[in-house]
Amino acid sequence: MGETQFVIDEITAKDTWRIFRIMSELVEGFDTMSKIGPAVSIFGSKRCGPNNKEYKIAEELARKLVHRGFAIITGGGPGVMEAGNKGAIEAGGVSIGLNIRLPEELRPNTYQTISVDFRYFFLRKLMFVKYAMAFVILPGGYGSLDELFEALTLMQTRKIKQFPLFLLGSKFWQPLVDWLKTTVVKQGLLTKEELDLFIVIDDIDELVEKISWCEKEKCYDNPEGIKGYQKQILHKDTKGP
Repeated sequence: MGETQFVIDEITAKDTWRIFRIMSELVEGFDTMSKIGPAVSIFGSKRCGPNNKEYKIAEELARKLVHRGFAIITGGGPGVMEAGNKGAIEAGGVSIGLNIRLPEELRPNTYQTISVDFRYFFLRKLMFVKYAMAFVILPGGYGSLDELFEALTLMQTRKIKQFPLFLLGSKFWQPLVDWLKTTVVKQGLLTKEELDLFIVIDDIDELVEKISWCEKEKCYDNPEGIKGYQKQILHKDTKGP
């Protein structure tokens, strides 16, 4: 019989030994990340340089979040990830890079106060979700979309709490949202309520305010979630000064 070809990679008798490698990555990740305090995960394309608009936005966002007491978590690579780490470290904050080993030459960026290396994507994704109280996703490709829909699926199936998930940049994200509304919801594959699991936003200051409010109020433990922010603002406005 010929050797069976598996899609993931070469599977051999040594495969059971991978369990120990997986365990070691889990232990290192849990031990390191459990000490960071409230954190926000920032995602976006690796294919943008320092002069790119998204790079500058991510850098500014990270800086403002650090000033509010948040650590910043990124995938540790170039582009938006680098910008998030750079903004965090230059603001004097905790800047975490969850670095992944890839076949191509992709070196971790140099703006990390804490670095954790992963061989397996699923372990890295676990750390993103477990130790962040909010996700901010800037324009990106497969990797960013993967993180987006992974988090949405976990919230949809109630495997995790409904924590704030923001899509930053309506010009980029609105066509996707429109497709979900006009095609996916219309065909009954998604409900209108499930579209409320994320927020499309453009204003960085408003975004930071919402994340800060959510952490203060522990909105992920409240059935209303981030929706409670708008109700509280409206309540304050009606009460007056």
